[in-house]
Amino acid sequence: MKNINRRSFLHKSALGVGGAFAAATGIINLSFNPASNAFIDVVSLGETNLKVPRLALGTGSFGWKRTSSQKKLGEDKFVQLAQHAFDRGVKFFETADMYGTHEYVGKAMKKVGRENVTLLSKIMVYDHEGWYKTEPFQKSIDRFRKELNTDYIDILLLHCMVNSEWPDEYKRYMDDYSEAKQKGIIKQVGLSCHDFGAMEIAAESPWADVLLARINYDGAKMDGTPENVMKVLKKAKENGKGIIGMKIFGCGELTKEDQRQKSLEYVIKSGNVDCMTIGMESIEQVNDNVERIMKLI
Repeated sequence: MKNINRRSFLHKSALGVGGAFAAATGIINLSFNPASNAFIDVVSLGETNLKVPRLALGTGSFGWKRTSSQKKLGEDKFVQLAQHAFDRGVKFFETADMYGTHEYVGKAMKKVGRENVTLLSKIMVYDHEGWYKTEPFQKSIDRFRKELNTDYIDILLLHCMVNSEWPDEYKRYMDDYSEAKQKGIIKQVGLSCHDFGAMEIAAESPWADVLLARINYDGAKMDGTPENVMKVLKKAKENGKGIIGMKIFGCGELTKEDQRQKSLEYVIKSGNVDCMTIGMESIEQVNDNVERIMKLI
C-alpha cells in the first residue's frame, strides 16, 4: 500500500470525521437491545499478561483538536456514562491526548477505583498543522499521569502510525516508552495503526506488545480489505501481540442495527481480535453493545 503524507492523512481524516458525524449521531434513534443482566467478560490480551474486559469505553469519537463527542457530553454526564459502563463490566477506558478526555477519565476512575480499571492512552509523536506540538516524552508522561490522576498507565501507544518507517522515525520515543515500562510507569506498549504497512511491521515487531487496529466486516475507514487486515492480525496474534479492534462501526458508517450486529459478529468470531474499543455516548449504546457482544460469546 502506498504510504501517504502524515499531514495529508490527518487532514483528510478530519474531513471524513466531520462528514460522518451527522450520520453517526442518528444512532440514538435506532433500535437498541433492552438492558438485561449481561456483564462483559474478561479476556487475555495476547501474551501481555494483562486481563482486560472484552469491550472498552472509547472516549475519542470524532476526536480532534483535543475534543470529542465524549468530551462534549460534559464532565458530569461523562462520569455517569463511565459509571454505568463500569457497572456492566466495561472496566476498560480508552483515551488519548488528542481527545481532550484525560481529566474526565481521571474523574471516572477516581469514582470507580483506579485499581479496578484498565487504562489505555496514546501520545502523538509528530506535530500537526500548528495545533498539535510534540513535547519531550517525560513531559508528556508526567502531564498524562497528572491529568489522569494515576501513577501508571496500563497500555500506552504511539498514536496514529501512518507508514512502515515508524520504528526508525520514532525510535527515540520507543526507547523512552521501554524505559518507562521498566520503571513500571507503563505496563505495556504498542501503537495505533492507520496504515497497512505500519500494521504489517507492528505484527512482527519485537517492541510492540499491543496493536490497535481498524477492523470491521465492510472495510469502512480501514487500512485494507477486511480479508487482508485479518491476515495481518492473525500473524500478530500468532506472535503474541495483544490485538484491540477499533472502528468496529466504521466511524459512523455502519450504524444500522443489522450492520452493527454483523460487524460485532465478524470481529468476535474471527478469533484474531482479543477485545475492542467502541466510542459510546449514551447508556442505551452501552447496554446495546454489552447485550450484543455477550450473545455472541
